[in-house]
Amino acid sequence: MVEEGKKIVEGYEKSVEENDDEGPKGICYCFWGPIHWLKMLAMEMHWSFVFGYVSIYGINQGVGGALARIGTQYYMKDVQKVQPSESQVYSGITSIPWVIKPLWGLLTDVIPIFGYRRKPYFILSGLLGVISMLIIALSGKMHLVFLILALVAQNVAVAVADVTVDACVAQNSITYPSRAADMQSLGALSYSIGGLLGFSVSGVFVHLMGPKGVFGLLSLPAALVSLVGILLLEPKVSNFAYSEVSQKFIDATKAMWTTLKCPDVWRPCLYMYLSFAVSLNINEGLFYWYTDAKDGPSFSQETVGYIFSMGAIGALLGAILYQNVLKEHHLRDMLFWTQLLFGLAGMLDLMLVQRMNLRFGIPDYFFVVIGEAVSQLITRLKWMPLLVLSSKLCPSGIEGTFFALLMSIDNFGGLSSSWGGGLMLHVLGITRTKFHNLWLAILIRNILRVSPLCLLFLVPGGDPNTFVLPTELLSSKDETETQEEPDNIELVSLVNSVDDGR
Repeated sequence: MVEEGKKIVEGYEKSVEENDDEGPKGICYCFWGPIHWLKMLAMEMHWSFVFGYVSIYGINQGVGGALARIGTQYYMKDVQKVQPSESQVYSGITSIPWVIKPLWGLLTDVIPIFGYRRKPYFILSGLLGVISMLIIALSGKMHLVFLILALVAQNVAVAVADVTVDACVAQNSITYPSRAADMQSLGALSYSIGGLLGFSVSGVFVHLMGPKGVFGLLSLPAALVSLVGILLLEPKVSNFAYSEVSQKFIDATKAMWTTLKCPDVWRPCLYMYLSFAVSLNINEGLFYWYTDAKDGPSFSQETVGYIFSMGAIGALLGAILYQNVLKEHHLRDMLFWTQLLFGLAGMLDLMLVQRMNLRFGIPDYFFVVIGEAVSQLITRLKWMPLLVLSSKLCPSGIEGTFFALLMSIDNFGGLSSSWGGGLMLHVLGITRTKFHNLWLAILIRNILRVSPLCLLFLVPGGDPNTFVLPTELLSSKDETETQEEPDNIELVSLVNSVDDGR
């Protein structure tokens, strides 16, 4: 199978060299270019790998994440009838599985199930997602505690699938090093396009099916994750020493702690956490105000979905702008301007709540759409250089697990932001029907958004692409290296599986 795959790749590379001039050119490239690119990836790495990657990032996280966000907000507001401050806190609790991503990474790397490192985790995470979503959809009004537990389980399912597919992508990046950037681009584009599609239809589905119906619909992306696990062809690990698992966990923890103690690592990590934590999240308060008929603009479910879809477009434009224009700029300069613009963009929310847009004759919907697109564009521009820096902070041997740790630090910052925002909404007396102090919450949030400018000395200067760790970390031998991974991990089609079974 491997030799046959290599022959296909060699034949494809030869055909590309011979027929390079036959690819789509000119204005036709805008349409045929992406198709030609996907075809190239499918031929080189097998079409079903592209299917699996797009399924996890584009459908499960992109479309599913958008539907889950809108469905959860309306379920909390209309079915559970909780206050916005409580909803803010509960959203933080349900995001905890993303904070402990290194645990899922260690599990998939260190503990094989029935001799497989990836297949079972895809299958089990998909089943967990299906069960948790169907429980919410098919039950009556759930007790709030059980609802939170079900949402936590759903986030565990998505987080485990995310970590597992990242491991597959990392392995394929080694097998096909020239396609590493293409795979990252495919994941980012799939997620952005999936989010755009999901937000566009989320409001319509909430209106037609209700929040519980949306949760039932979310069982489909989760089932797709299990299908990806079924299609995964992975060599079986033989004679695995389960008795050494605890020692491998200890060694990995020691290696991560040694790395974190390095000033070149903990200082930017501290900045990343604080920059997220102090930007208090009050999205639930704004959502309740958006849908309020008395003090707010009383947006419908469909309108709310369209608003967030414009935010997805803004995030996509931000990624494109960074990739093509800003990726070579110095890290501190990028963080300074994006953090400053992030705070200024929040003033659009203040103008909206104070109804200043109506004084200028600007409709609420148009003003909110512009504000959401601008905010998400700046957020993506702020996030991209930190993502590049995070990839440079990972020491040799534990790159995957340590990168998951860095992402969990960012997620913990988001959790702190969510809980801090919920506390502020409660202290200011912002409820389901009272929004008199919402302007003050927005103003405080905007001021705190620019406060990380005082902490820029924590991040290294210069181009983030040229940043390197100290020599002792780069050259240290990995004590946590697990049994050698197979040279090739690919997702095979059902046709090949049936043929092999014969």
